[in-house]
Amino acid sequence: MKEGKPISRSAVLRRDILKKVEAFHKEESRPRPFIPGTSPVPYGGRVYDAEEMVRLVDASLDFWLTAGPCAEEFEGKLSQFLGLKHCLLVNSGSSANLLAMTALTSPKLGPRRLMPGDEVITQACGFPTTLNPILQNNLVPVFVDIDPGTYNVDPSRVEKAVRKKTKAIFLAHTLGNPAPMGPIMDIARRHGLWVIEDNCDALGALYRGRPTGTFGDLCTCSFYPAHHITLGEGGAVLTRDGLLKKIVMSLRDWGRDCWCVPGEDNTCRRRFSWQFGTLPKGFDHKYVYSHIGYNLKATDLQAAIGNAQMKKLPRFIRARQRNFAGLHRRLRRFSEHLVLPRATPESEPSWFGFPISVKPSSPFNRRQIVAHLEKHRIATRMLFAGNLLRHPAYEGIPHRTAGSLKHTDAATERVFWIGVYPGLTGEHLDYMAAVFGLLFDGGGRKG
Repeated sequence: MKEGKPISRSAVLRRDILKKVEAFHKEESRPRPFIPGTSPVPYGGRVYDAEEMVRLVDASLDFWLTAGPCAEEFEGKLSQFLGLKHCLLVNSGSSANLLAMTALTSPKLGPRRLMPGDEVITQACGFPTTLNPILQNNLVPVFVDIDPGTYNVDPSRVEKAVRKKTKAIFLAHTLGNPAPMGPIMDIARRHGLWVIEDNCDALGALYRGRPTGTFGDLCTCSFYPAHHITLGEGGAVLTRDGLLKKIVMSLRDWGRDCWCVPGEDNTCRRRFSWQFGTLPKGFDHKYVYSHIGYNLKATDLQAAIGNAQMKKLPRFIRARQRNFAGLHRRLRRFSEHLVLPRATPESEPSWFGFPISVKPSSPFNRRQIVAHLEKHRIATRMLFAGNLLRHPAYEGIPHRTAGSLKHTDAATERVFWIGVYPGLTGEHLDYMAAVFGLLFDGGGRKG
């Protein structure tokens, strides 16, 4: 029998290192019992096993510290999952939003390019990183109110918000609950508007059987530890449009015109024969800049973790949906005092959290309920910033408000949310419901 090629000493050492990593994870991740009142009930967190640690260490041994083969693999997996042709890995969801919005200001888009002073419709109730790129590009946000219960934009308000200067819609799918993309895309088509979907909280959600993030021109994702999958930090911009992909890549990679991936040269086969502006003919294409860009790339080490996480994503989504349904069932008996969340019609959410609105008639206000939950080690969060216009950072910004923001203000005063992430079990849900019961079943009055 012919002997195989001998294994190198370095390959043996790598194998031994990775086996020890598995053993380390097994030792460090021994299950700890849940002790009601003592063990924390987080709103979210990373969920991983030995595979993520092994992939991370394996990638570190290759010492490819910038984006490389693991990043390319991750981009392919996420593209396939969402059914979008192009995916660009970046260093955060915030950077993804900045790149997506900035891409629409590129001169390469010709007459459809967004110019300073153009308007972008967005929700008033949300996270700052959907709003900030609008302001950072000298565009004018147009704020619309949300629909109570789903906490997404109301399409009828979007329609009324459109004016001659309106050029784009930039919205988020709140807490994994899909925005009503059917009517929103109808509005965009009729008025010739760009659409960016902030899909950071909704990876895996469906609207009319189609993944959120696939309706608009650009989609953004975040991989912060609390999100559906994590790379530690990280984000992505996805699109089906080849020109938008090229623009986003340029902005992400210092603004350069060249599209060679790291480690490659002369993909265009014209590296030293282009003519750009007043530069000398044949100036090295790798050092020609067509945008005012950044360096917002992620690393191969992060992507290695993401490749393991992608395998678990369908399971994570099911766990979030199961936990959401379990909480809804357990908390329904408090509906006299609390407004429980509802899914957008025709949607299948991939829940990021469980939003609750405290009714004005409740014997306890939000501050009291949140204090009670936190006292019993149940983590809570507000509905992000609530009304962004009420924060110090946004005093005096150029903006327009399309109609009343009464539901946004109500959410700012009365809404909070608790976790449904895959790390929670039935024990956690039972405890959460029991803690609500301690408050409402015991009666009491507002303080």
